[in-house]
Amino acid sequence: MLSKEPNTSNGGRTFSRRWVLGAGATTLLTTGLTACGSSDSTGGSSTVTAFTYGDDAAKVQVKAVTRFNASAAAKKAKGKIKLEKVPGTDYPAKLRTAMGSPNAPDVFFNWGGGSIKAYQEANQLVDLTDTIKSDPVLKSGFLPSVLAAGALKGKNYGIPMRGMQPVILFYNKTVFAAHKLQPPTTWAELLDINKKLKAANITPFALGGSDIWPELMWLEYLVDRIGGPDVFDRIKNGDASGWGDPAVLKAAETVKQLIDDGAFGKGFSSVSYVNGGAPAVFAKGKAAMHLMGSWEYSTQLGKFPDFAKKNLGWFAFPKYEGGAGDIRNVVGNPTNYWSVNARTGNKDAAIAFLRDCASEAYAKDLVANGDIPTTANAEKLLDSSPNPEFAKFQYQMVQQAPAFTLSWDQAVDPAVSTPMLTEINKLFVGKSSPSQFVSALKGLK
Repeated sequence: MLSKEPNTSNGGRTFSRRWVLGAGATTLLTTGLTACGSSDSTGGSSTVTAFTYGDDAAKVQVKAVTRFNASAAAKKAKGKIKLEKVPGTDYPAKLRTAMGSPNAPDVFFNWGGGSIKAYQEANQLVDLTDTIKSDPVLKSGFLPSVLAAGALKGKNYGIPMRGMQPVILFYNKTVFAAHKLQPPTTWAELLDINKKLKAANITPFALGGSDIWPELMWLEYLVDRIGGPDVFDRIKNGDASGWGDPAVLKAAETVKQLIDDGAFGKGFSSVSYVNGGAPAVFAKGKAAMHLMGSWEYSTQLGKFPDFAKKNLGWFAFPKYEGGAGDIRNVVGNPTNYWSVNARTGNKDAAIAFLRDCASEAYAKDLVANGDIPTTANAEKLLDSSPNPEFAKFQYQMVQQAPAFTLSWDQAVDPAVSTPMLTEINKLFVGKSSPSQFVSALKGLK
């Protein structure tokens, strides 16, 4: 998603992700350079350099490096990790420059999908698929849907290293109770709820349309529920014809129906999530529901704590009757990933370090930071999270998901992301029809 939104892997604080789109740019990729890291007297690389995004949540990675460097695994691999925290606004540019130089990191933080596509195409990444399959710690240490979400064309190039951020339908319990409504499980039930809410002069959904990325969330889920995860998977892997799948057109038509029926109110295109407009509309009962990333809880806790603690509810995006998508499928930001540079001078130490991300100690540090870990052992640790009920809902949601689709604007090639968002906004504000929307997307390269 674009612009600013709170990030649960950063304790609910906000940061700009608009720079994410530059992370996979193809301008720098020079091959054949010297190995990364520093060498010891035997010619091997004793120091493995790791780049991480330098926000407050990086303290989890700092502790992991300290723990690893003192471990038997580091001694066996004859290497230690040197962590470099790069300020967020500088991260993509610094990584891009470094990856085309002799000073490239051995291991680096990324978002999977489009953020690493250019590096993979330039043969700059270690294919971790066989390593994961042959290593019990890595193979069984993470939720399968999260591992798969960071892959490209079925190959694993990343190991999960931060918290999950699924997109969830939130609802105002007070509004629902006052109108005797229950969370819907089917699209028909949702439309019936919309009808009842509009009759009571309540907008069904808050939507920060001026930011565009909240609009994207609707299409992500509708395409999944109507056509299944394979539709976008084709697009993610570079098949632009995937935009012509009937599910994309049906999703666009469904969005238009929602807009025409007043599901988002009249002025949603001038409402922002970033400046708190959409969360306020929702918390004050002017809108009954809000489709948003899991960071919505921390946003409401900061702005409207009483509402967050007493009246904020949540449920999965409903099933679309006749659709191919499983109601258990999830969209959003699965997590962040560590990837390994193909030029690393000490692959053994790099892989050994990645294994620490599957440890209980690492998961405990994430929970203490307010995150929901993507490790298989995390559920038993969530009683110590700020809101155990919500934490367990998220974890079980992702644990049970047959598929977790990475947010489109992060999954596609960076050159496609901005025009894609432009077309999404044109659809929502009525400047293009569903068929024009599909035609425009099919033309993106």
